[in-house]
Amino acid sequence: MAKKQLVFALLAAGALASFMLAGCGSGNETGGAEGSGEGGANQASAPVTINMTLPGTGLPTPDNDDIKKALDEKLGTDIQLTAIQSGDDYNNQLRVRMSAGNYPDLFTTSYTYLKEFAEKGLILDLTPYLEKELKPAKDFITNLSSEDIWKKVTVNGKIYAIPRVPDVPFSSFWIRQDWLDNLKLNPPTTLDELFEVAKAFTEQDPDGNKKNDTYGITGQKFDAFSPVFGAYGVGQPGTFYEKDGNVINAYYDPNMPEALAFIKKLIDAGVVDPELMTNKGTVDQQKAFQGKAGIIFKGWIEISKDEFVNQYKTINPKAEWVHIDAPKGPAGQFNGSFDFDMPSRYYAIPKAMEKDKAKLQKIFDLINYVSGEEGNDLVMYGIEGKHYNVVDGKVEPTELMAVEGNYFHLYQITGRPNKEYLEVKFPNQAEDIEFAIRIPRIKTLDSSIVPPTGFNKADADRYAEEELVKFVYGKRPLSEYGDFLKTLETTFKYNLYVDEAMKQIKEQGLANNG
Repeated sequence: MAKKQLVFALLAAGALASFMLAGCGSGNETGGAEGSGEGGANQASAPVTINMTLPGTGLPTPDNDDIKKALDEKLGTDIQLTAIQSGDDYNNQLRVRMSAGNYPDLFTTSYTYLKEFAEKGLILDLTPYLEKELKPAKDFITNLSSEDIWKKVTVNGKIYAIPRVPDVPFSSFWIRQDWLDNLKLNPPTTLDELFEVAKAFTEQDPDGNKKNDTYGITGQKFDAFSPVFGAYGVGQPGTFYEKDGNVINAYYDPNMPEALAFIKKLIDAGVVDPELMTNKGTVDQQKAFQGKAGIIFKGWIEISKDEFVNQYKTINPKAEWVHIDAPKGPAGQFNGSFDFDMPSRYYAIPKAMEKDKAKLQKIFDLINYVSGEEGNDLVMYGIEGKHYNVVDGKVEPTELMAVEGNYFHLYQITGRPNKEYLEVKFPNQAEDIEFAIRIPRIKTLDSSIVPPTGFNKADADRYAEEELVKFVYGKRPLSEYGDFLKTLETTFKYNLYVDEAMKQIKEQGLANNG
């Protein structure tokens, strides 16, 4: 709890002042709902309805929604949350509603749609409110991420969304420790050692079943080789990042062909699952659990959670999966790439809401409250004494949290202190959580790039992936990598995308030059 207590201690003084200012600012225009922040609602007033819309599933009925009840009682609201299956359904429904003027009061969107809605004048510019009405939320978000997160919700110099605190990385290489022990090998620490261990796992019968039925590495497409790219200082294919003081796209990184050559070396040696490029869903995970491969790049949430440990232990009680550091290579040791400043959600308010100052103030109250200690605990852990208890200053979940708490995240508008939250929810994985957060990764800059008109990113990405597969499987010589880039530019207009991305990254202040 130490880090979280420090965050809230830093926020406390400013929050109190901001709440008072916000309450005074609303005056008589709020219809008696003066006060804000941590429950300053006038309980004698009629509840103010707030319609929230976001992607999600598993929301209980209002009568069984403890979080809604607690928030409504505290803030004098009637929160009506609509959770829609994420993906195209959500985006299409949202776009239809926005076009028809049937706006939710508070909703999430992607950066692409945020930019579109902002340029059409459909959503509220939040810039004037951040240092007063929304200062508690702003400070909470900034203290748990960085100032750069606000650049990710900026359009033409103005802030149009409340960014939810970024997620933390989960993934790393996992390896069968019992296989290493059986073959008297150490965990690999370099690319050469990775190759040798993968080869041994393929050729030396690590499970002792006298059958030639194992591979070194499984996974899904090029994600399986994230630490390999990292060892060459290369981000995931297609990503943008800073290198030697300049922003670069991974396809144009001079080390990309070298990274592909090492992946080809692994494939040529027969140490990679031959179905790696077509594995989908949980297929690679199940192959790993069934003892068909001994190395996989996955999130701890897919390997070390109790339910998954039970799965692979049921198949083989001696199986032991452990995380390992990324292998060192010519450019260092990076566990792939990650956009550390990418908001995990973008919350927007329709511009029309500025005409209803009472409701707008209540929306601000809600956002600020879930950013304060009391409200943040509520939306993270539920009801104290029911979903969790505090013992010696430490949050301890009850069995009911696991049963009823799967939807709480839908109310975490500004986010949470991720490490603390995850360690409470998954106490047996605390070491894996810490490991995944601290290992170095290449910082990417992609999440607020909007492709230019006339560029079809899906087609370009599809072509690029197909050609990279050809390179690593020997269907096309790496000597033709330059020709691949030329086709990417001439046929798919990738240079237009790169130029526009560089421009946007520079305008947003995410790098010194773009």
